[in-house]
Amino acid sequence: MAAVVTTKEIASSLAQNLHFNTFGGNPLACVVGAAVLDAIEEDGLQKNSEDVGTYMLLELAKLRDKFEIVGDVRGKGLMIGVEMVTDKDSRHPLPAEEINQIWEDCKDMGVLIGRGGLYSQTFRIKPPMCITKRDVDFAVEVFRTALQRHVERAAAK
Repeated sequence: MAAVVTTKEIASSLAQNLHFNTFGGNPLACVVGAAVLDAIEEDGLQKNSEDVGTYMLLELAKLRDKFEIVGDVRGKGLMIGVEMVTDKDSRHPLPAEEINQIWEDCKDMGVLIGRGGLYSQTFRIKPPMCITKRDVDFAVEVFRTALQRHVERAAAK
């Protein structure tokens, strides 16, 4: 849901020109949006995002401390980034083919994560607001296993 909040002066200037909005609202969309906001409040999902997100950040930080290729773990709530590097000293992005393999390993083990960053070197983790600490434990273990597999592949070369 979105809203435009502005001054009367700016709003009146918009009325003088033809403009349209691709995402224009309608009554049904507003009812659905309001119901979603009610569910978020009733189910305590903002608090869950804060609590479980902090837990996930701390668990992923343990992987940062264990693996040389995890350069940074950052985020707030359930929007988390894990930056992958060749090593912590140079902080060069991990090559795309290596990122791809870690990403594929996670997917094959049941965890879907996104990618971003200038060199697609950052894993974007943004689970649903209803995620539990048990779900986080599973996801972090999958990610840890994918990182360990990467280390083993690199050592075999």
